Amino acid sequence: MSQYLMTEGNIHSKIIRFAVPVFIGHFFQQMYNTVDSLIVGNLINAEALAAVASTASYIYLMTAFFMGFAMGAGVVIARHIGARDETETGKAVHTAVGLGLVFSLLMTLCGIFLSPVVLGWMGTPENVMDQASRYLRVYFSGSVAIVMYNVFVGILQAAGDSKHPLVYLVISSVTNIALDLLFIGVFHMGVEGAALATVFSQILSMVLVARLLLTTRESFRLRPRAIRFDRDNMRQIFRFGIPTALQGCVIDLSNMLIQSYINSFGSQAMAGLGASSKIEGFAFLPVTAFSMALTTFISQNIGAQRKERIREGMRFGLGCTAGMLLVTGALMHIFAPQLITLFNREPEIIAYGVTRTRICALFYCLVGFSHTASAVARGLGKPMTPMVVMLVCWCFVRVAVLLTIGRVWHDIRLVCWIYPFTWTLSTIVYVVYLNRTTKRMLNPLTE
Repeated sequence: MSQYLMTEGNIHSKIIRFAVPVFIGHFFQQMYNTVDSLIVGNLINAEALAAVASTASYIYLMTAFFMGFAMGAGVVIARHIGARDETETGKAVHTAVGLGLVFSLLMTLCGIFLSPVVLGWMGTPENVMDQASRYLRVYFSGSVAIVMYNVFVGILQAAGDSKHPLVYLVISSVTNIALDLLFIGVFHMGVEGAALATVFSQILSMVLVARLLLTTRESFRLRPRAIRFDRDNMRQIFRFGIPTALQGCVIDLSNMLIQSYINSFGSQAMAGLGASSKIEGFAFLPVTAFSMALTTFISQNIGAQRKERIREGMRFGLGCTAGMLLVTGALMHIFAPQLITLFNREPEIIAYGVTRTRICALFYCLVGFSHTASAVARGLGKPMTPMVVMLVCWCFVRVAVLLTIGRVWHDIRLVCWIYPFTWTLSTIVYVVYLNRTTKRMLNPLTE
């Protein structure tokens, strides 16, 4: 266990050693998500690319809700591990797994049966509706693998282990790309082939991480017969999980409404902005890496009552994320045309994608700061704060702008600028919040 604990040793080294494997792993995950779109856009057609792109916000909405609980479980487990309480660690692990099985069933039912309805609400054009519906039904048939993989990985990351998830993600990514080429390029299965490749690769990664949890000798070992709901740990998981789940949902719900606005411009706009979003996912990899590292780092140190380490770790993580995104955003702004062309060569699609990328790229450091600050707040035991900030800044404001200005100024640039505007708002709020919170919670401990 000591090799994973983040309550001892050099703070910067511990955070980087955790963050780097997460970064690499999610790079491969983002890579195979992007390869789906690359293969669909080049081997099928632009309508298929638009269909896959149009499903992203709905998929994110569904997965964000259930993954919020996985993140809540990770905070609870990390605190028990930091406190070296093996009994409570075991209870929290098996409660989390039990909740994951329930959520898997719910996600499967909602994903399969509600997909056509939701696509209709989003104003999905008729020429892509059928392909989008078929893609979603196949994708959500593998919900158990998607949910349980994330629950299992959350347990490992709560213990400070980010290296094994990296290995499993690499294997899953390579498998997904190979199956994409097989199902679409050889068997000509269309969008269903892309979805099926994702499902099979998720099943493989779930099995691999489950095998590790079943065989480890650490306190977080998985024992199937011990799966049950412990009241105290379930209450704590819901305390952290519900705000995180709602935070993800409201952001993705606003993105669905924005997608509806994008859909009104036709399939070329859908494909172009969808390609831009895929590229943006690579830019946000440092956000994911340092957010997970900081949540685990802070949670373990809270459990170990080592709060004196938190301030330095927080500053380091926030600074690294913002600095990396400044560089990444500048590069993406410069090379936007070349990047969008990888997905499709139609001039109109390229123009839409370049417009969005060049407007948003120089503001990536702000979204990075906001997400990392959210992770800090969760680690400090304040899960309601990021939920409220994101609900107001990233949901209400975006929807209000579209319902007011969007009715008067029907221009794709409004969609592009709405993101930097709301990222700026949330950054201002978090700067004020973190300054006040750290003074109140941490200063007395360092005097």
